[in-house]
Amino acid sequence: MIVLTPPYVSDTLLASVKKLGLGVLDLPETRKLCGDGLNYVADKAFVSGLGPRLYTNSESSLKAVGELLGHTDTPRMVEACKDKVRFRELTAPIFKDYWFTSGSLDELEAMDETGLRFPLVVKPARGFFSLGVHCVDTRDDWKPVLEKLRNEIAEFNANYPADVVDAGRFIVEQAIDGDEYAVDVYWDNAGNAVPTNILKHVFSSGDDVSDRLYLTSPEIMEEYLEPFTRLMQEIGEACGFRDFPAHIEVRADAAGDILPIEANPLRFAGWCVADITRHAWGFDPYEYYFKDRRPDWEAILVSRRGKTYSMLLADLPASVDRSKIEAVDWDGIEALFDTVLEFRKIDYREFPVLAFVFIETSQEKLNTLDRALREDFTKYLK
Repeated sequence: MIVLTPPYVSDTLLASVKKLGLGVLDLPETRKLCGDGLNYVADKAFVSGLGPRLYTNSESSLKAVGELLGHTDTPRMVEACKDKVRFRELTAPIFKDYWFTSGSLDELEAMDETGLRFPLVVKPARGFFSLGVHCVDTRDDWKPVLEKLRNEIAEFNANYPADVVDAGRFIVEQAIDGDEYAVDVYWDNAGNAVPTNILKHVFSSGDDVSDRLYLTSPEIMEEYLEPFTRLMQEIGEACGFRDFPAHIEVRADAAGDILPIEANPLRFAGWCVADITRHAWGFDPYEYYFKDRRPDWEAILVSRRGKTYSMLLADLPASVDRSKIEAVDWDGIEALFDTVLEFRKIDYREFPVLAFVFIETSQEKLNTLDRALREDFTKYLK
């Protein structure tokens, strides 16, 4: 069974839903988003027919899941991920030296700054899409960041439901050094962790928290598949995950230490970015999850030597008045890249995003990704 809700469902995911014959929770917003060609199931039948595995495309689905499946273990597993404070508490035995605290914005403002450990990160306890995430390097930066958060709360609540972003409660935690990665993973009925992809999150600078560029390659998979699988196993055991998919963000430093940043429940990479797995590795991650299949990584990686696979988010700054956009130079954006595997145009009047671009890049042209990472996409607007 699957729950499909806004903001976005890809053609790839829709094709998988139809191929697998999945029952889709019948919601008005789902029919509006996906049309009438799916196997829609009313809520009572959805609950009674629910098998061992459930998937959602978006965290806006979590409210419906909680209301329908309160009698199951699913809401507990969802909360173990979605509440960042709860996730830290559950995994604390694995990471005994990791420091964090939490509170409302009023409580953060009243905190004794001498008790904080800088550099640190402050973000909503329940968040999505890097909303409200701020790096705080020194005590002098603390108060200005809190002031920014005050100004952001109204915008959060106007654009996202509380079950996606809770802008009234925050976690404050020590900054984690190292490169950032995202792991699409599911745990089977016995609690065994099965990664379906590893993406490196590339930033343009030290204070960049955007989601602009993610990439993967055979070298990344070979270096991190084993240690990340071990870590996912430990996290799954600590949180009690069974028949459960998630998108786990981690940082890995030069010494080989790995720490989780956050866990996103009941889905792989958001906005159907999980489709990069099909582009990069040639298998359907949704099918593998529902059919309890495991990637044969040794065989898969052999044929991908010399290639890097990426997802580039062509985003727009908040300062742009999107209602005044008359046209977009789509060809100009596409020309930035080596080989475009898929170009997904997004309704930029509704979201500050022009497109999601899936790319194959040869080793000789990796510099094109670096340029695109720093690109000002406003210059493609009329």
